[in-house]
Amino acid sequence: MRIVKKGASAFSHMNIHIKNWLLSSCLLLAAALRVEAETPPNVVVIISDDQHWADYGFMGHPHLNTPHLDKLASESLLFPRGYVPSSLCCPSLATIISGLYPHQSLITSNDPPLVEGKKRKGLDDPAFLAGRDKFNQHMDSLATLPRLLKQKDYLSFQTGKWWQGKYTHGGFTHGMTQGSRHGDEGLKIGREGLQPIKDFIGLAKDQSKPFFVWYAPFMPHTPHTPPERLLIKYKDKAPTLEVAKYWAMIEWLDETCGEMMQMLEDQKMAENTIVIYVCDNGWIQDPNNTNKYAPRSKQSQFDGGLRTPIMVRWPGKVKPAKSDALAISIDIAPTILKAVGLPVTEQMQGLNLLDADAVNARKTIFGEIFTHDSQDLDNAAASLRWRWIIDGHNKLIVPYPKNEPASEMELYDLSADENEKTNLAAQKPDKVEALKKVLDAWWRP
Repeated sequence: MRIVKKGASAFSHMNIHIKNWLLSSCLLLAAALRVEAETPPNVVVIISDDQHWADYGFMGHPHLNTPHLDKLASESLLFPRGYVPSSLCCPSLATIISGLYPHQSLITSNDPPLVEGKKRKGLDDPAFLAGRDKFNQHMDSLATLPRLLKQKDYLSFQTGKWWQGKYTHGGFTHGMTQGSRHGDEGLKIGREGLQPIKDFIGLAKDQSKPFFVWYAPFMPHTPHTPPERLLIKYKDKAPTLEVAKYWAMIEWLDETCGEMMQMLEDQKMAENTIVIYVCDNGWIQDPNNTNKYAPRSKQSQFDGGLRTPIMVRWPGKVKPAKSDALAISIDIAPTILKAVGLPVTEQMQGLNLLDADAVNARKTIFGEIFTHDSQDLDNAAASLRWRWIIDGHNKLIVPYPKNEPASEMELYDLSADENEKTNLAAQKPDKVEALKKVLDAWWRP
C-alpha cells in the first residue's frame, strides 16, 4: 500500500509540474500571439515601369543580368503567368492600389479627353486640368490600400509613378508627388537613390507603426539614360544601341530593388515585411528608336503589354515556390488585406494569392484595354478598345466596334504560341463562342 501511495504521490507531484509547464507555455504562446497581432507586417510594393514579362534573368532572358530580382524570385511565391488587366500605366496602377478593374474605378486611360483645337493634351489648358481633376475625384472615392490600412494604424508612403495628382488622393499619409500629370518629384526615386524611403521607414520605426511603401520608380521607362558602367555591358550583346540602353535600364532597376531589400535587412525589418513585385505594363523596345516601343506591347491587347511576373515574399509565412496558376494585379490588394487581418471589400474581384486552393481552382482571368485619352470620364465603355479572357491557356480577344471597327476577334493557344502569332478564331468557332459567353458574363458594355 505504501508503495502505491508513494507512486501516487510522485505521480501527483509530477502532474503539478506538467500543469505548471503547460500553463507557462500557454501563457508564453498567448503573449507571442498577442505581440504578433499587435505588430502587423510591413508592406512594400515594387512596381516596374514599362518592362516585358520575359526581360529578367529568372524568366530565362539570355543576356539580362538581374541578380537582385532573381534572388527575390527565389525567395517568393512566384507567378510567372501574372497579368495586369490593362496595358497602360495609369489604369494599371489604379488596379494595384484599389483592387478594382478600370471599368469599376472609371480610371481607364492615361489622360482626359483631348482639348478641342489642341494638338496634344494641352497640359496647361483649364479644360485638360479639369479632366485630370475628375480622374483624381474618381481616386478619392475608392477604398484604396492606404485608406484601408489606416484601420490598422499604418503609415503609407507614395514614391515614383502616380497619375492622380497629389499623393493624398490615393489616401497615402506621406508621399513625394505633389500634383503634376504622372509623378513630378516622385519620379526621382530610384534614379536618384532611395533616401526618401529610408527616411520614411525611419519615421515609421520611431513611431512604432507598421508601414506601406509604394515603390514605383520611373524605370526602365524612357528616357533610357542608364549609367555608362551598365550600358557598356550590353553594347556588344544587344542588336542595337537602343535595345542595349533598355537592357541597361533594367539592370539599373534591379540594383535599386537590391538596395530596397538591403535597407529592410539593415533595419531588421525583412522578416516582418511582405514584399510584392509586379510590372505596370509590358514593353518591347523599338530597335531603332530609343523612346518608342514596338507593336504588340504597351497599349496593345497582347501578352507583350499585359503579362508580368508577380511575386510575394514573406519570410517564415510564405514558402518560396513557383506556381503555374494565373495571377492578376487586382489580386494584390486582397492578398495584402488578408495578410494584415483586414476584410476584402465587396467590389474586389481578385483572390488572395496566399490561398493556394482558391488560386489553383481559378482557371479564368479577364482584362480590358482602353483608349490612351478618355472619351468620357464617367462612362468606361466609351473608351473601350478590347476585352480579353484567358481560360487555362486559351486567350480570346474581343474588339469593341465603336473604337476598333476594323479589328476581328482573336483566339490564341498560349501553351503552344506564347507570342500570339497564330489566330485560331476561324478554326475554332465553338471555342470562341464559349469563351465570349464567359467574358460577357464578367462585363458586357
